[in-house]
Amino acid sequence: MEIPVYQVDAFTNEAFAGNPAAVCPLDDWLPDATMQAVAFENNLSETAFTVARGEGEYDLRWFTPAAEVDLCGHATLATASVLFRSLEEASSAITFHTRSGELNVNRRDDLLVMDFPALPADEKAMPEGLHEALGAEPAAFLRAVKNMAVFDTEADVRAITPDFDYIAAMEGMGLIITAPGDDSDCASRYFAPQVGINEDPVTGSAHCTIVPYWAERLGKVEIHARQVSARSGDLYCRHLGERVEMAGHAVLVLSGTFRIP
Repeated sequence: MEIPVYQVDAFTNEAFAGNPAAVCPLDDWLPDATMQAVAFENNLSETAFTVARGEGEYDLRWFTPAAEVDLCGHATLATASVLFRSLEEASSAITFHTRSGELNVNRRDDLLVMDFPALPADEKAMPEGLHEALGAEPAAFLRAVKNMAVFDTEADVRAITPDFDYIAAMEGMGLIITAPGDDSDCASRYFAPQVGINEDPVTGSAHCTIVPYWAERLGKVEIHARQVSARSGDLYCRHLGERVEMAGHAVLVLSGTFRIP
């Protein structure tokens, strides 16, 4: 069996930056074990698999090298980019049917605009050992689906060298660290060792929590967010109450064929 594969750098307008995702358009679903094996072979933070339902309608699933996940922003952006630009989807908007409900992606000039659920976090007591695991004391700690530690400066976020074993054992899904940005509204990084990703380069799903926090704190709807991993990426967001709109660029860097026994 042969299936197409595309590799796209998401949340960037230049190759070899942002967050790379593999995209595999399928005629029909493969066995879960096969899709997991393909994701493991790709060894990227996410591989997306999509099956068309009809014009502008697709089912979408995401796999890390270790597990299927409920929500992935950058691989959604990458999939929409492949469908619009490489496979010439005629609709002006795409609806993805996923484990997290319907996700819509529209084109706005050279940006792709995603509509995701807002997942605001509640403030929690500082977990025992977090200071030692990060090598710095957060100003606040919150949790939604993902944990989030807030720091005072972007320099603080950039300097963190975390204990991944500690993060893997935390309640919740991974750890966001965030602070006011130097030349953006907010800066962040995201660690998810429990699903095989020590540090994700740019994480759309994390901004379902990051954006509501900074929108409330800064008193503004539009948030320019920058994830300051080694690859870095930019998200142009709007907080819409129960939804978060995230816009970004995407660059195709590879296309080919998987040969599956």
